[in-house]
Amino acid sequence: MTIELRNVSKTYRSRRSGRKTVLHDINAVFERGHSYGILGVNGAGKSTLLRIICGAERPTFGDVRKDVSISWRLGFASSFNSSLTGMENLRFVCRIYNADIKEVSDFVEDFAEIGNAIHEPVRTYSSGMQSRLAFALSMAIRFQVYVIDESLAVGDFKFQEKCKAEFAKRREEADILLTSHMPNMIKEYCDRAGVVHKGRLDMFDSVEEAAEHYERVTQ
Repeated sequence: MTIELRNVSKTYRSRRSGRKTVLHDINAVFERGHSYGILGVNGAGKSTLLRIICGAERPTFGDVRKDVSISWRLGFASSFNSSLTGMENLRFVCRIYNADIKEVSDFVEDFAEIGNAIHEPVRTYSSGMQSRLAFALSMAIRFQVYVIDESLAVGDFKFQEKCKAEFAKRREEADILLTSHMPNMIKEYCDRAGVVHKGRLDMFDSVEEAAEHYERVTQ
């Protein structure tokens, strides 16, 4: 077993309806050695599901059990402390994941291509610079499962190609968990898939089955 969801539900408070249930009683097992895609329209709850799996958000009910190292959402920059420099954020992340600071900083400085800005506060960065730093940091620390929310690469075309090439190396030794509303993207990177629809998650042993189900429920 790699990641197991047991009776996971997520409810938010809503001004209009009082409470809104985004995910309802989800049970699923994501096994080691497989890459999984999660299909769903915008607003279906895919990102919420990923945040719960990553540990960035707690379920309202149920629990998540995992025995592997899981990345944060690839290229996700919003978790940086904007008052700290890029390097200070990097060191903080290294301490959390018990990673070698010099090894990680050498990789990030070379890969992110943001120059001396890494020693400036993150609040002075453009959104593109933050994304570059976040993606580079994601690649610098080795995980057993990489989590991707819709977008696989960041930046301009040249940097996106660089991201994809580096990510291809990571896939040789790690699994991925990818959300998208596009079946073709799931087919390219995953061998198993599920569909989030109306708060439920239906899992399938093949991506083709999941894609067919997705097309039926979204027509």
